[in-house]
Order: sequence, then structure tokens, then C-alpha cells
Amino acid sequence: MARLADYFVLVAFGPHPRGSGEGQGQILQRFPEKDWEDNPFPQGIELFCQPSGWQVCPERNPPTFFVAVLTDINSERHYCACLTFWEPVEPKQEAVGTKGTVEREEEADERGQGQLSPATPVQPGQLYAPKTLVLVSRLDHTEVFRNSLGLIYTIHVEGLNVCLENVIGNLLTCTVPLAGGSQRTISLGAGDRQVIQTPLADSLPVSRCSVALLFRQLGITNVLSLFCAALTEHKVLFLSRSYQRLADACRGLLALLFPLRYSFTYVPILPAQLLEVLSTPTPFIIGVNAAFQAETQELLDVIVADLDGGTVAVPECVHIPPLPEPLQSQTHSVLSMVLDPELELADLAFPPPTVSTSSLKMQDKELRAVFLRLFAQLLQGYRWCLHIVRIHPEPVIRFHKAAFLGQRGLVEDDFLMKVLEGMAFAGFVSERGVPYRPTDLFDELVAHEVARMRADENHPQRVLRHVQELAEQLYKNENPYPAVSMHKVQRPGEAGHPWRAPRPFPRLDEGTVQWIVDQAAAKMQGAPPAVRAERRSTVPSGSPMTAIAERSSGPHINSARRLEVVRSCISCVFEGKMLEAKKLLPAVLRALKGRAARRCLAQELHVHVQQNRAVLDHQQFDFVVRMMNCCLQDCTSLDEHGIAAALLPLVTAFCRKLSPGVTQFAYSCVQEHVVWSTPQFWEAMFYGDVQTHIRALYLEPPEDQSPSQEAGEVPAQEDERSALDVASEQRRLWPTLSREKQQELVQKEESTVFSQAIHYANRMSYLLLPLDSSKSRLLRERAGLGDLESASNSLVTNSMAGSVAESYDTESGFEDAETCDVAGAVVRFINRFVDKVCTESGVTSDHLKGLHVMVPDIVQMHVETLEAVHRESKRLPPIQKPKLLRPRLLPGEECVLDGLRVYLLPDGREGATGGSGGGPALLPAEGAVFLTTYRVVFTGMPTDPLVGEQVVVRSFPLAALTKEKRISVQTPMDQLLQDGLQLRSCTFQLLKMAFDEEVGSDSAELFRKQLHKLRYPADIRGTFAFTLGSAYTPSKPARTAKDKGPSFRTLSRNLVKNAKKTIGRQYVTRKRYNPPGWEQHGQPPTEDQEDEISVSEESEPSTLTPSSALKPSDRMTMSSLVERACCRDYQRLGLGTLSSSLSRAKSEPFRISPVNRMYAICRSYPGLLIVPQSIQDNALQRVSRCYRQNRFPVVCWRSGRSKAVLLRSGGLHGKGVVGLFKAQNAPSPGQSQADSSSLEQEKYLQAVVSSMPRYADASGRNTLSGFSSAHMGSHGKWGSVRASGRSSGLSTDVGSRLASRDGLSAPQANGAPPDPGFLRPQRAALYIIGDKAQLKGVRQDPLQQWELVPIEVFESRQVKASFKKLLKACVPGCPATEPGPASFLRSLEDSEWLIQIHRLLQISVLVVELLDAGSSVLVSLEDGWDVTTQVVSLVQLLSDPFYRTLEGFRLLVEKEWLSFGHRFSHRGAHTLAGQSSGFTPVFLQFLDCVYQVHLQFPMEFEFSQFYLKFLGYHHASRRFRTFLLDSDYERIELGLLYEEKGERKGQLVCRSVWEYVDRLSKRTPVFYNYMYAPEDTEVLRPYSNVSNLKVWDFYTEETLAEGPPYDWELAQGPPEPPEEERPDGSAHQSRRRVVWPCYDSRPRVQPDALSRLLQELQRLETELGRPSERWKDTWDRVKAAQRLEVRPDGRGTPSSLLVSSVPHHRRSLGVYLQEGPMGSTLSLSLDSDQSSGSATSARQAARRSTSTLYSQFQTAESENRSYEGTLYKKGAFMKPWKARWFVLDKTKHQLRYYDHRVDTECKGVIDLAEVEAVGPGTPTMGAPKTVDEKAFFDVKTTRRVYNFCAQDVPSAQQWVDRIQSCLSDA
Repeated sequence: MARLADYFVLVAFGPHPRGSGEGQGQILQRFPEKDWEDNPFPQGIELFCQPSGWQVCPERNPPTFFVAVLTDINSERHYCACLTFWEPVEPKQEAVGTKGTVEREEEADERGQGQLSPATPVQPGQLYAPKTLVLVSRLDHTEVFRNSLGLIYTIHVEGLNVCLENVIGNLLTCTVPLAGGSQRTISLGAGDRQVIQTPLADSLPVSRCSVALLFRQLGITNVLSLFCAALTEHKVLFLSRSYQRLADACRGLLALLFPLRYSFTYVPILPAQLLEVLSTPTPFIIGVNAAFQAETQELLDVIVADLDGGTVAVPECVHIPPLPEPLQSQTHSVLSMVLDPELELADLAFPPPTVSTSSLKMQDKELRAVFLRLFAQLLQGYRWCLHIVRIHPEPVIRFHKAAFLGQRGLVEDDFLMKVLEGMAFAGFVSERGVPYRPTDLFDELVAHEVARMRADENHPQRVLRHVQELAEQLYKNENPYPAVSMHKVQRPGEAGHPWRAPRPFPRLDEGTVQWIVDQAAAKMQGAPPAVRAERRSTVPSGSPMTAIAERSSGPHINSARRLEVVRSCISCVFEGKMLEAKKLLPAVLRALKGRAARRCLAQELHVHVQQNRAVLDHQQFDFVVRMMNCCLQDCTSLDEHGIAAALLPLVTAFCRKLSPGVTQFAYSCVQEHVVWSTPQFWEAMFYGDVQTHIRALYLEPPEDQSPSQEAGEVPAQEDERSALDVASEQRRLWPTLSREKQQELVQKEESTVFSQAIHYANRMSYLLLPLDSSKSRLLRERAGLGDLESASNSLVTNSMAGSVAESYDTESGFEDAETCDVAGAVVRFINRFVDKVCTESGVTSDHLKGLHVMVPDIVQMHVETLEAVHRESKRLPPIQKPKLLRPRLLPGEECVLDGLRVYLLPDGREGATGGSGGGPALLPAEGAVFLTTYRVVFTGMPTDPLVGEQVVVRSFPLAALTKEKRISVQTPMDQLLQDGLQLRSCTFQLLKMAFDEEVGSDSAELFRKQLHKLRYPADIRGTFAFTLGSAYTPSKPARTAKDKGPSFRTLSRNLVKNAKKTIGRQYVTRKRYNPPGWEQHGQPPTEDQEDEISVSEESEPSTLTPSSALKPSDRMTMSSLVERACCRDYQRLGLGTLSSSLSRAKSEPFRISPVNRMYAICRSYPGLLIVPQSIQDNALQRVSRCYRQNRFPVVCWRSGRSKAVLLRSGGLHGKGVVGLFKAQNAPSPGQSQADSSSLEQEKYLQAVVSSMPRYADASGRNTLSGFSSAHMGSHGKWGSVRASGRSSGLSTDVGSRLASRDGLSAPQANGAPPDPGFLRPQRAALYIIGDKAQLKGVRQDPLQQWELVPIEVFESRQVKASFKKLLKACVPGCPATEPGPASFLRSLEDSEWLIQIHRLLQISVLVVELLDAGSSVLVSLEDGWDVTTQVVSLVQLLSDPFYRTLEGFRLLVEKEWLSFGHRFSHRGAHTLAGQSSGFTPVFLQFLDCVYQVHLQFPMEFEFSQFYLKFLGYHHASRRFRTFLLDSDYERIELGLLYEEKGERKGQLVCRSVWEYVDRLSKRTPVFYNYMYAPEDTEVLRPYSNVSNLKVWDFYTEETLAEGPPYDWELAQGPPEPPEEERPDGSAHQSRRRVVWPCYDSRPRVQPDALSRLLQELQRLETELGRPSERWKDTWDRVKAAQRLEVRPDGRGTPSSLLVSSVPHHRRSLGVYLQEGPMGSTLSLSLDSDQSSGSATSARQAARRSTSTLYSQFQTAESENRSYEGTLYKKGAFMKPWKARWFVLDKTKHQLRYYDHRVDTECKGVIDLAEVEAVGPGTPTMGAPKTVDEKAFFDVKTTRRVYNFCAQDVPSAQQWVDRIQSCLSDA
């Protein structure tokens, strides 16, 4: 029994002592006046009576009631029930209260102390002061308190004839039962009656309706947030204007936390004076009146729940971890079913008429039931993780948190981790862990109902039913007797009390009350003490735990097969079958990633331990240690799966004899794991072992325990009871034992704990002291050992130490000092551990002192033992790692980083892995990666022992690196996860490497940093081509003009002098001209720059042109320019001459102009340019402004036959020709500068047209115009060139077809070509090929002499993106998901690389045709340095056989790519500045196009395909200076262009790629094409269809024997030993050898016949002692002799060695110029399978495809027509049905269609080879209406589905049959 109320207090308003406006509470009376012994009077009650402060107010407020909670120092809660009412202020108080009355009134209004009653008619100025009746109790009976205080107030107000003292006395002496579901009726002696019910179970909280109200106020999500916040120890603050609501919300939140008890600050109603409590650092749950919301704004880490507004504000810095899934979502859905049952029915078509909703009280219990279920699911199986450390005198229980988290699969879960670490859970373990105690609803639920909950998860109704069952039990607990008699308590009359001015509350007689209390106390003393009989029992443990969500452990789901592999490997080890074990080991190490396999390993190893010792030989020991390390490396510091715990007894059991008396145990080789330095692991292990021993102590008879028991798990027992069961039994018997017996048991337990502490001190010293104390500083730095930190896992077994240990011996001088240091740290660590566990386990202080003395001795003894072990272990022979093979280096190449041991892993290419292609598995290979100034090189040997000792080399130039990424990979030997790097290069090499375990992360990081530094030097002079043979240091600032080489200094001085003299005064006074930088491209120069550079109209014509007699210094400058390649080529083409006097012949149409010799007009152009003879140099300045980057049109080639010229320029600006076309009729704003530029441009183009002899005097009708003569005549004379721009319909069509993705479609504007009559007999003199986007909006206007051909070209970013995809296709980083060529072909198609090659060839052939027909072409695309260069170079290569020779190709590259400013450095990202732009292979794409042409015309090229690969490799390698920098101007600035010849000769190293090619060509015919037999007049027209293109083998081939073969010095392997030195002594050893794909270079190992013959000839000459002749001379001699043999009579055609007698068909694209009846017409049938017009043209080529095989023998009229007729055909997407005449041709195997029967020109072809199926079709929109549905049929090809409709059903059937028979015949 307990007192209902401890104290009754009367508190009244009193003045503040410091005289401020606010008053303060004063205790007028309290009963009893003396404190109870068991319960002192709580301090500070007066603050809690009026939490908002004591204030008077002008109106009488109605009485209020709330319950505040105070917590005393012993964590006992006191419930203070406060009933407040207002009384008029006495006059003496009034003076105090008047100050600030109005403000107080407003405040009172805000705080909402209930509704104010109507104003009482009182005298003005009448004030009311609060008075409070307080009842203090330790019991929580809110309603009883409300009724009791209400009764006292009613007696006072109503003036009832009842003595207040008696009522209060009865209240203070009333006793109620504590719990157990009893009920008691009480009366206070005023005719009242109340029934008090106590809950059935004391442990379950009483919530009434508070939980339901909390959910109604805040909603599900907010309450769940608060729930998680309270559990994870965050600060929670409630705000409301109602005190009762605050109290209820706090009560509700606490009820939800059950079975955990909240143990931090809990103040449901906090007084205003104590608001600073909110800034406390500890967690809390506090309620505050909403009036003080402003004061809470500054709290940064407090979660604020506004009950009135229904919001929860979580600060940004606070993270509330959510419940683990799927519990979060399950809980949320069950809560919504409880709170809103209608939600499930809301969408029903026929909802039930009514839904029964629970009462508020019942809903409250249902909500609590949901949370009770949640805790049962969260904590299921928790009892299996309890360690019972002591049973007597009191149970000591610890919880194995790691095992619980591991077995629940929630190690990563933030929420559960924080809950388990919190104080509430610690209280839960100490309260509920006790094995013998009263049980409640939660114990039953967590033990028996979890399986049901798991089964019900997916059945909402069953879940709801379970929730309702639990709710019933909770409800019954609070209301055990539902049918109680009603309360009978009087209340004040509704009408009476506000109006009547009552008398003040009387002063009560203390004596009377005290007397009543004393009487009751005397009675109680006489009565026997009521002892509550508790029903104790053994707490059920429930079923073992399961994971919250069934997760598979990734790729390591351990099947029985994997476990079998582990078992068989271990049995092989212990049976001595070492070879078998070695084979199985990699599979075992892979399997050990899985938890089950690790457990299996521990169990299997236990089997082989006898009497705690297992002596192994060295190999067995190595294997066991290796497997243990593999197990432990995946253990976290918590060891949540108990693997380290299971291995701990084993590491002290397995050992090997090193020498007599010296034994090495396994623990010395498995120390490098973080788990051993984690105190929590050792504590859990210690408690687990103590539990095992304590249990054994009490079992009758005591049985030996297997030490294999994993921490946190109880061993499987048939008849045996768990430790908790034993403890429960002992606790039950404890009271019955004698005092002596009790004492004996306590001592036994304590000695058990003590002996385990000694045992663990030994174990810890074993695993914490390193074998080699000299390595302590490097290897043994551990987190747990104070200043020591954890390091990587080094496998220090017999010898694995070998490769690591040597490097640390240097430190042995400091051995003693360091040993002591480590020993001290270990002693401190062990002492801390011993202190903690012994204090918690109740070990006496004497024993603890003894332990502290023993620990240093244990450690010292172990240190001495280890010294001998270390000494002996070093004598073991180390396991040999493969010797590092150093790579061969180029002259001048230096090693930057010595070899890091790595494994080279297979990437996605099958070649080296012995896959489907066969061959040996060269990869993975073990070796080292080296970083030199020029390359990244891997050298090593295959790890597969069956391959043999083949050296594997893979390398690429640093400059070619395009991507570097870190990867985590398994090493092939150990299957351990290691850090790795994947390096990809634009030379199509991939290094996928895993670092060896001995390579530290810092070494790997250093490698990455150095790699990056060398790949992207700050300045171009930091590249290998420059640093080679010189001492350039990147730290020096870039050299200024002053310290450039002497050659350039004299040149620049001369240039400047020359410029000043030539140009006159105007340049001297002006600023130095800076042309716009690269980033300004696409914009015209700014006005002031134009101003600076423009030459005034009045200046003499000769100002910028060299006069006939230049000064000697100028001639020196010019002679340097004249030496350049472009100048030599211009003279070869007859485009202009520069005689010694630099005068020009007036008769020539073009001249060489030195206008750009100072690079002032265009920095990216060469110094000498070809311009029309008639154009003055000063006009060129203005022309250049119309073009991007000032790259104005210049001539670069002239056809020897037609004299047409090829010009190149940048794209047009807005002004210029296009601008004129667009704004032709705009009013002219006078002779502006822009206008003059445009006029100059027109004159310039006109001059180009006039320079061609054929067009010089032609009339203006030379056009492709399709306009009628009347239309042309309407313009009269053609007048100004400005009005003469037109973009013809045909040319636009050319462009649009060039722009289309595949040029394979038939040549149609929207299907058909223009009418033959549409074409005029003459062509334009000049075609301008420009960007389609740039020429958009050009109005069609008849242009007399030039035409625009707008085409779409791809931008550099598209090339870059396409190249990236090509790289990934050719060199994939990982194996393809589907084997075979399909995936490669798909990725190749996705890259669109071949489509871009196709488009380049297509455009080039178009230009070739135009030039060949006599029209000139200006290529004016993008900025004029990417696509323009590609097209112009290809055109010259196709048109001019000279460029197909070695010398000519060099000249072409030097002229078009180097001199005309292709941006090699920018596109190749050569320096740090270009890093972000990445590698764009514009030049490589050009070489690919050349390769495609070479493939189709192998006899037209003097150079071999290897030459193209060589250039492709070295244009990106930065080995030579040739392909560095972006223009001649930049090369001059660095002094590269005119290097002194003497300086070059003195050096062995080639700086120019051409020089290197020349030298190499003299030694070997590697760059020469033996099939070279040119026809001088031949213009090449290659096929450009994607189907005719091949993937260049440069992208796919690899030579692992020596690395890329393009550095010739490196590619020549080591010399063969002379015959007498052969290893086996035999003089004549066979020269035969095996050639492996992807390993050997086949061309070198097995050269072609001619190379072999030339080598043989050279060898024979050497043997004869004759000086060997150069191969080229021999070859030329043989060729000449062959020619004479072929034509003995002097007649016949010159022929090559290899030309067959069959006539050689030169192939051509479908662009033909045919002589027709109306003169020559330009027919552009790009890539269609038929040529338009007659097939008898002399130029018609013999195509080798099915569709054209017969075109040589049959004319178009006599075609073979197997079956023909009319069919309706549906056009492409969004096009209508049309009737066409279809012809089925069995001979050509195609279905053709024509516009009508007599039409001779085919409109389209369906190749039957592509048809996949023919089947019935369905009519679509726009189909013929009158036709039967069955007359529709579809033909499905690989490209698309064609929809056809016949005239009737029989003819449809006939067509289908014919087509199918055609298909079957094929």
C-alpha cells in the first residue's frame, strides 16, 4: 500500500522581493508540516504552480488544472497536481500589482488560461491574484487528483457545511494498493465517492488517451521522427498553450518508448524562470508554453514539436536516423490502418455503409500495440546475446552488441547502433536481462510472437487483428474492472461561482490536520507491513534471432559446394597433399569472402587441434596462416559475425618448430588486423568466456566446454541448459541457501573471473606485441594502443616476411628503446581493459592490484620469447617473388619511378587470356610498372605456371594517356581485394593493374601524381621531345624572347627591321598587334584591332608587297620561308615562283605573297601564301576579316589537267558573301569599312574565278541553275557580283545528302532526283563548300559564277565522343557480358566512328569529281583547321599521285597540317592548360581515311600501312617535336622552325619524325609498299559506304612480347645468341618457333617473301665480305630488270613484279561526269547502288556487289524482269501511300520500283539479301479504301518494314509467293 498524496500545499501570489512588476509564489500553508522520512518535500513547487510567472489580472479567470512532474535527485518522479483560482487582491497588494497591468492582461490573454468569463461587474481598478491548491504524490492518478482538489475548491466556493481540515486530513491519510489490478473506493468525508484502479502489471506504462492525442496533433511521420529522436538521444521540445496538453504529449512519447525507459531530463512543464535549462548539453524531453516560442528560436540542436500547429522542426545540424527498412514502412502502414481505417476503403466502388472506429482510449492502446510489435521485431532474440558474468550475490549481465547486430544483418544501420549504445538500452539490459524475475506482455511477445509477426508481414488484416489483440491486453491492464460504480464528486454550480464574489480561501487549522495524520500513522504502525508477493519466473529466451531483412551477401552466397571446397582444402593441408591444397587455395580464398565459409574454416580447424596444441610443418603452417589472414581481413573492428572470436583459441594452438626449444605460434603472423586493437572485442570475448566457465561451475556434474563457442552464441546443447537457464535456477535457490554456502559461491565466481582476466592478459599480449619490435614504428601503429595506429595487413609467415623484413633491419639500432615503448603501450592497453572488466564483474580491489602487478611481467616475458622466435624465423628461406624485369629504354629516356610490383590483369580483350581464340593465358601477369620520362611500361611474366617464362610487356607513351581511374580488384594469386589503377591511352593500350600488397597506398599515390605531372607539363618545353638531351626544368619561368636560341634571335631581328622599313612609319608609332586568341574564334576582330592593322586606302599598292629589289636582310628572311615544304610544293604545282630577286611573272594567274611573313594577318597560316595575281597585298587584310580566325581563302593545290584550283579557308563570319546574300536589299550606310571588306571579298572570289583559264572570258551563264531561261532573263545583265549569290536546289540537295547519316539511301530530293531537263549544260566556275548551319537562310538568287554547297559536318566534340566510344569498343575495360563478336560490332556501331570516316571520304570524293571536271572548289568549314584540313588533304591525296609517295605524303602533312596550323597541342591536350579539353583525334581520323583508301587501292601507294600506324602512334607520343604546337608562328617563337643544320647533325637523337623515318628507311624496308605500281594519271575514287570500310587494325592489334612496335629501337628484341654459345651446345639449332597471336609481332617473326629475300641477300653479302648494298638500291635494280623481261621488244606497258595479267579495275564512287546528248552533266548519286544514266560510260567502275555484278553486260533497257506489276507502297514515316511499278528481278536478286511502267530510271531498290520475312499486313492511315484487307502484305528487311498493298487478294498472294520463291532459291 502507498499514500495517495504526500503533501497538500496552498500557494498564493506575493510581491517580488526586488520590487519588480511580477510577483512570486508564496507557500501559505503545507500539510503535513514535517517531511516524511521516505519522501522529503520537493523544492521549487511555487515555480511549477504558475509556470508562466505569478501575475495579477483585471478579470476573474475560471479555475485551471494541470499536473506538473518534478524529478528528484534519486530519479524519483513527483506528480504535482495544481488547481488555480483567482481572488480579489487586497488593497495592500494592489500597489504592487498595478504596474504593467495592461501588458499582463495581454500576456494572460495570449497564454490562453482557458476562456475568460464575461467581465465581472466590479469597481474599476479591481485586480485578481492567483491562488493554487497543490497535491504532491509519487503516484500518477490524475483524475483522482482533479476530483479531490475540485472537491476542496467546491466546498470553499459553495460554502458547504463540511470541515476542510477533515477533507485534507483524509486525503493525506488515504492509502491505495500499488499494483496488481486491485481497486479501492475512497471517500474524503464530503459525501463523495471515488474508485481507484491500479494497473495489472506495474511495468507497463499507463497512457490513458495521451498517445492517440499525440498522433492527432502531429501525424504519423512527425511522431515517428520524435520517437526515433528520443531513442537516439536527441533533444525534444514540445510547445503548446495548454499545460495539460504538454503533460499528455510527454506522457504519450514516454509510453511509446516502452520497454525502454527514458533516463534523461524529463520536464513536461518547464517554468519560465528555468528556460536556460534548454541550453543543457544532455538530451531531454521538455514542454514549454507556446508564449515563450521566441526564446526557443536560438536553440540550434533542439527538435521543436509545436502541438498546436502540428509541426515538428528538425534543425539542419541534427540527423535523426530512421528505423531500418522494412520496419519503417511496415510501421507507417500499420499506423495509418489504425488511425484512418477508411483509407483502405476510400477507392472501393461499393464501400461498406459504416466503418466501426475505435474509441479514443482503445485507439490509444492500438497505437501503443504497433510500437510494442516494433520493439519485439527490433529486439527479437536479444536474450541470446546476453552474457551472464556473475550470478551471485547479484546478477551482472552484459550485452554482446556486435553479435546482435551481425546476426540481425544490421551492422550498417545507424538507428539500431545508436539505440544499443544509448543509456535507455543499458537500463533495459540491467532490468530485463535478469533471468529470474516477473515477466510482462513484452517478454511474452518477444519470445513467442515474432514468428507470427514475420508470417503476417504481407497480410494487413492479420497484422491489424494482432494489433487489436495486443491493444485489448493493454486496455485491460489499465482498466482491469470495466464495470466500476461511477464516481460521485460534487462540483461548483455552473452559474454560481463567477458572479458571487467569494470570501478568500480560509487559513486552515494545522493542528486538526496533523492530528488526523498522526492517528492514521499510529494505525499503520500497528498493522503488519503489506509485502507485495511478486510472481517471479524464468524469462523465456524465445527462438534464436534472424536477420531483419533476408539479404544475400552479394556474390559470395556460400553454396554447399563452396563449403566443401574449404573442407577438402583443409583436409589436404593436414594430410600433407600440398599440391592439391595449392590448387584449391585460390578458390578457398575467394570463398572466404562469405560468412558461412569463414565459420566453416574455424570449425574445421578446431577438429585438428588436440589438447590445445597442433604442431605443423612449415608448408602447413603457411597455408593455415594464409587462410586465417584471409578470414580476418574482412572482419570489422566489432567482429559482428564472431569469426575473430572463433579463431582466437586457434591462433594460440597452431604452431611450428623453428629450432630446438623455439616454437612459433600462428598469432605472431595474424596480428595485422584492426579487430585485435578494439577494446570492445576483447570485452565481449572475455564476458563470453567467463559466462562459459560460470555455467560450468553450476552444472552438475561440471562438463568441459569446447572453447569453440563463438561469442554471443550459446553452443548447441541437447540436454544442457543455457547459461541464462542456469542463472535463473541459481537465483531461485539463492534465498534458500545458508550464509556460508552463499559466501562460497561468491568466492568461486570471483576466482573464475580473476583467472580469466589473467588468461586474457596473456592472450592480449600475444596479439598486440609484434614479432619484430624493430618494425613497431612502421607496422604496429594501432588505434587502440594510445599513440599507436592500425596498419595494413602484411602476411608475415615463414617467409612472406622475407620480402618485407629486409627493408626494416636498418632500424635495429634503436631496438631496445622501441621495444620498451611498444611494451609500455601494450601494458597500458591491457591495464585499461583489466580495470574495466574487473570493476564491472565485481573483482575485489586486492585482486585487481595483484593483476596490475602481473601484467608488466606477462608482457616482458612474452617480449623475450618473441626475440628468439624472430631471430629463428629470419633464418627461414624466403619465398621468392619474381625478379623485377627492367624495361629497355630509348636513348635519352630516363626512369622517373622505379618498378612498383603490380599484377597486370586481363581487360575485355580476349587475345591474351587464352579465351575462345585459343593460345596461352598470358594475363594475368605478375611484374612491375615503371614510369619513365616518355612511357608507362609494364614488364612481367604470366602467373599461369603452364605458360612458361614468357616476358610480357605492355606500354604506351605518357602523352597518350586519356583516362586514369582507381579500381578495386582481386589479385590473381591471393584473390584478395587490392587497390588498382586502370590507365587507358589513345594509342589503344590499356593497363589494368592491381598493386601488390607490398606497395603501400602512398607509393601508389606518388605514382599517380608523377604520372599526372608528366602527362600534363605546365609548359610545352616540359615534354619529352624537348627535355630529351637538354636540362629544361619546369620550375623555370618560360623563356622570354631575349633568351631564345641564336638562330631565332637573328631571324626575329631581321623580321622586325624588315617590317619597319617595308611598311613605313605607321607601324612604328602603333601598339604591337595581338590577333584574337583561340578562344575568340568565330568572332571578328574588335574595332580597335581592325583600326590598328588596316592599311589606309590611299597607301601605295606596293606597301605590303615586296618590291623588285629587297634589301639583303629581307632576302635572308625570305629565303628561310622559301625553304618550307609548302613553298617547294607550290613551285612543283606551278602556282607561282619566287625568283632570287623575289619578282613575279605577270603572266601567271597566281603568285606567292609574303604578306603574312610577320604572321600579322593570320597567326595560324604559313608565312607565304598563294593568292590571285590581281589581288594586292593590302586588300588581303580586309578580306581576312570576313573569315573566322582571319583564315581567308588561299590556294593549296592546282589540278595539272583541268587547271582547277583547290582553296581552303575558315568558315565565314556574318559579314562577307553570306551576309550579302541575306541582306541584299538593305540600304547601304555609305562606304563603311565592313562594306569595303565585303567588296574586297567579292573581288577576291571573282579574281579566283578569273584566274582559271577556261573561265576567264566565259559568259555569266555558267551555273547549275534549274531556273528557266525566262527566269534568268528577267535579271538582264548580271551586273554586280554582290547581287549574284545563289544556293542552287541541287547543291542544297547534295549537301543534305552528305549530311544524312547513311548515304546509302537512293538519291532523292524527297525520293526522286531532279528531272534530266532541270540540269543546265554548264557548271559553276567555283563551288564553295560550307557549313549548313552557316549558310542557313540564304535566299536563292541566281549566282553567275559560284555556288554554295551547304553540308553538315561533325564538330570536334562529336569526334571526341565518338573516339571515346571507339576506344571502349576496341579496348574494353572488362569482359563483355555476351562473348563473341556481336558485342564488339554493336559497340563499334554505337561509336559512329565509321560513319564519320564515311562522311569524310564522301565529301572528299565529291570535291575530287568537281575538280576533275574543271570547277574550282573552296572548302570553308568550321575554323578551317580540323575538317577543312582533313578534306583538303584527302582531296589532294586522291587527285595527285605525288602525294601517294613517301616524300609527297610528308610534304602533304607538313603543308596542310603543320604549316596551315592544325592545333596539334590543343587537340592532343599536350600541356596542363589543355587538360580539360581532352584528346580529339582529328589527325588520326585522317590517317584512318588514308588507310581505307590504301586498302582499296593497294598498288597506288609507295608507303606501307605500317607507315600510317607509325604516324598515328607518334603524332600523340610527344617523342618528336614535329607534331607539337599549334602553328608555324608558335614554332618560330620556340625556335623550332629554323634549327641550325649544324646543331642538328651533332646530336644522335632525332627531333623530327621525318628525319627518323628517313634514317630507318635506309636500314629497313618497313615503310615501303612492295605492291607499289602507280598509274600517273589516276584519280582515285574509293567506295565510302560503311559496308566497304574496315576497322583499322591499328586499333585492335597488340604485341605483348615487346610492347608497341612503333619505337623501332625497343621493338627489336634482344639479339639471338651466336650459335657456339647456344645453351644446349648444339651448333645447328632449329630456327623454328611457335608464333602466338597477340604476343609475337607476326610481320617481324614471319616477314613477307620480299623482306625475307632482301635479308637473305644482305646476310650472304656480309658472309662474302662484300659491303652490303642498301635494300632500296637492290629493289630498284630488280624492278628495272623485271620490266625489261616483261617487254623484250620494247613495247608493252610498264608493269610491277606483282601485277597480274588480269586487267586491273580501278574502282570509283558513284559520282560520274558523263557526256550526254546535252553536253556534260554533274550527276551526284552518292553511294547509291546504281549509277544514274547510261552504264556504258567509260568511267563506269566494275562493282563487286550482287546488285551490280551484271551491269557490265546488260544495258538498263534490257533488264531481267522475272515478275512485275503495280503495288501501292507506304512511304517512310508520315508519308502517304503511292502506286508504283514494281519489278522483281531474280537474276540481280532485288525488288526495284519505278514511277510508272515506261519509266527507265529506278526510284529505289529493296535488296532481297536483306529480307528477313514476308507476311500479311494491315491497312494503315491513308491506305486505299476500296481494297480488301487481305490484299495488304509487309516485307521486313534488316533496315525497316515495307508496307505494300496489291489491287486484289489473288495478286497479293501471287506477289508474296513470287518473293518467297525468290528467297528460297537464294
